[in-house]
Amino acid sequence: MTITCFIRYEINPFERDAFKEYAENWGRIIPRCGGRLLGYFLPHEGTNDVAWGLICFASLAAYEAYRTRLKADAEARENFAFAHARRFILREERTFLQAVDGTFDLAAPSSAGAA
Repeated sequence: MTITCFIRYEINPFERDAFKEYAENWGRIIPRCGGRLLGYFLPHEGTNDVAWGLICFASLAAYEAYRTRLKADAEARENFAFAHARRFILREERTFLQAVDGTFDLAAPSSAGAA
């Protein structure tokens, strides 16, 4: 069973570049600490103060082990401190979702033979 940690961020829209840097840093840190990063997403059209992060784990136990490694990781601590100092994250919500079998991470059908 795959568990996805779905993080909703309320961000300061005037600090979009700082949030982008923060998210890019997690691109190195999360896989190293045991998470499968699906991605971070910045607002593009419409609402300009909501961003998302999606990270998968094999189980809630795997998530707890990841959190332990994250707390011990120097770069992770630096990234949390960066966010705290710059205050570009105004609010953060976490929801844990279970993937529906047969629907998660499906590739598009091959277009081989299409004209």
